[in-house]
Amino acid sequence: MVKAVVGANWGDEGKGKITDMMAADADIIVRFQGGANAGHTIVNNYGKFALHTLPSGVFYNHTTSIIGNGVALNIPVLMNEIHSIEEKGVPAPHILVSDRAQIVMPYHILFDQYEEERLGKASFGSTKSGIAPFYSDKYAKVGYQVQELFDEELLKEKVVRTCDQKNVLLEHLYHKPLLKPEDILATLHEYRDMIAPYVCDTSAYLWNAIKENKTILLEGQLGTLKDPDHGIYPMVTSSSTLAPYGCIGAGIPAQELKQVVTVCKAYSSAVGAGAFVSEIFGDEADELRRRGGDGGEFGATTGRPRRMGWFDCVASKYGCRMQGTTDVAFTVVDVLGYLDEIPVCVGYEIDGEVTTDFPVTSKLEKAKPVLKTLPGWKSDIRGIKKYEDLPENCRKYIEFIEKEIGFPITMVSNGPGRDDIIYR
Repeated sequence: MVKAVVGANWGDEGKGKITDMMAADADIIVRFQGGANAGHTIVNNYGKFALHTLPSGVFYNHTTSIIGNGVALNIPVLMNEIHSIEEKGVPAPHILVSDRAQIVMPYHILFDQYEEERLGKASFGSTKSGIAPFYSDKYAKVGYQVQELFDEELLKEKVVRTCDQKNVLLEHLYHKPLLKPEDILATLHEYRDMIAPYVCDTSAYLWNAIKENKTILLEGQLGTLKDPDHGIYPMVTSSSTLAPYGCIGAGIPAQELKQVVTVCKAYSSAVGAGAFVSEIFGDEADELRRRGGDGGEFGATTGRPRRMGWFDCVASKYGCRMQGTTDVAFTVVDVLGYLDEIPVCVGYEIDGEVTTDFPVTSKLEKAKPVLKTLPGWKSDIRGIKKYEDLPENCRKYIEFIEKEIGFPITMVSNGPGRDDIIYR
């Protein structure tokens, strides 16, 4: 059976923990899109980890972790990550890398930095991990697939073409040092030697696993609102964050995807620029940020303070719909225990009219939140294992949101640990 774990909103919903938890019953975990530009924070018996490329199932001995063809593969980052978890006592994970994955090159990271610098105030709030230049090259068909590392004649010819093209921009647009073919070729040789032990036809491996009734977990990065088609364009990422894309990014038939667990936070947070209707500021935001997540709401990759807001029913209903949600995992509910009252965004007012449908970006920029205030529960709910043992106002909060978004909340996370979960 194939399942997906994806985000409903801007990313940072707590997918790492849910994937880590669901990986206990999975045979294979697949990262299907994105690169090392975002991370998943996981707390388990080995310690606290921020993963960037590795799937969140690497902490189990019984699982195989796959880097799918849809991933932006930064090979040195992946290698460092493998070493870093092994240094903390995690047994060497079983990892396979798709021979069709494409490689993030050092110049992609430089171009990302140069472009943000050039744009100045109009920049996209990129993590400067090379993601947009990488995907631009992939779709312009000038990127490097992993399988190409093993064709020396092709590489020698291709690095010259790469330099010819990139150096025009470096010289005339960015006024930066030029690339040399021999340097790029040397880098590609290093990458080949690092990645060679892991490379295989992962789609064939997954096809066989499906026939053997293995449980496969597709792990997404970021959330619906960062999807390049259906998100808050242009303040989006460069690969599809939606569960259906998991089948493409992993190389498996679409009809095999049977369960989509969409992760929603009990409040909102976002990293980077873009419309964020339920955003809060000042002391109110600072307190929620400080109490939020495990050790506060700061990016797992960047360390940037996340922008904070109340739960957004409009964005979350849309986010769940676009994912094809079968189950909602509702996270960090425990964080809200300090509040007397909890505002929830139930609609957007745009040009004097209220809507509960998520609009396109130009209208989103004008939207004002319509808030409804619910009573808080004023207590610590960590350690509670049964839904009926939660405070009444906490259950009412969960049930109110479930009704507003129209998708079943089947898991409630009430702490950062693997076992802090309530099944409904």
